[in-house]
Amino acid sequence: MKPPLRILCLGAAAPELCAVPFGPFVATAAAGLDAAAQALNEQPHDALLVHLGAGLAPEALLHWAAWSHAVLETAVVVVTPGPAPELALQLLQLGAQDVLGEHEGTPANLARALGLSVQRKRLERSARQAFAIDLGTGLPNHLQLLEHMSHLLALREREPAPMALLVLRIEGLATVEAQLGSEAANVLRRKAAVRLRAGLRASDVVAALGADTFAVLLGWIDAAADGARVLAKLAAALGQPFSVAGKELALAVRAGLALYPEHGKEANTLLHRALGQASTASAEGRVGFVNRVERGTPAAANDEGPPGL
Repeated sequence: MKPPLRILCLGAAAPELCAVPFGPFVATAAAGLDAAAQALNEQPHDALLVHLGAGLAPEALLHWAAWSHAVLETAVVVVTPGPAPELALQLLQLGAQDVLGEHEGTPANLARALGLSVQRKRLERSARQAFAIDLGTGLPNHLQLLEHMSHLLALREREPAPMALLVLRIEGLATVEAQLGSEAANVLRRKAAVRLRAGLRASDVVAALGADTFAVLLGWIDAAADGARVLAKLAAALGQPFSVAGKELALAVRAGLALYPEHGKEANTLLHRALGQASTASAEGRVGFVNRVERGTPAAANDEGPPGL
């Protein structure tokens, strides 16, 4: 008998799901966005089933800090209260696997959507293994990061030394895209990647985990406090303005940290912790910026390195 699929339900009670042919399922409910983020952080789930309605508005879901974490690790299925083609398209573009209308939310339809979405997510992960590079930045993607971490962790079993994994989730790209277009947002993302790379040692690894999330692997640190110090330095660097299309633009940053061996000895465990912290952390920076510099020191136009570091 195949193991049950773990389903986390948000916005409604856990439904009864038909086990055949797409299950079996184990469904649990989260009381709200914060509880869902905590549940995803504490334990892997195969799918996240979201019911939009009176208790959960679309705007709240679209601005949920843990969305990137959710779509990276789980198959997200959203049920909308009525016809909403623009919302459905937006959710799919942001990484949801399926969007259903409320009239489609029968136990049989939900079971089918969840089962197929989980399988699509698994195929998506397998397909991404063939592409080791994030095309937008030239950085390794999260699968290559995990592979590199696994090799390094195996080495650390023989030659113990502390390591740190940092995750930085940036906010502000959507605003730039809405105001200046997708190319400006892509340029800003690339400049953020360059600034991260310039602030690190050659031996450190920077990877792109998604459209708005970067990871940094510090393969060797002298003490655990070094991880937090470097994370604060990089977050401050990303908080300095960028010059794009003749304008000074700013990003906010949510940061997460996982330490080896204190927080785990496996790559997935460390990444899961750092991603969860970045999803629930408060955003820092971008206060007082509306496509112009209102505080701080302007960054160099080519952004070859983090200012002041």
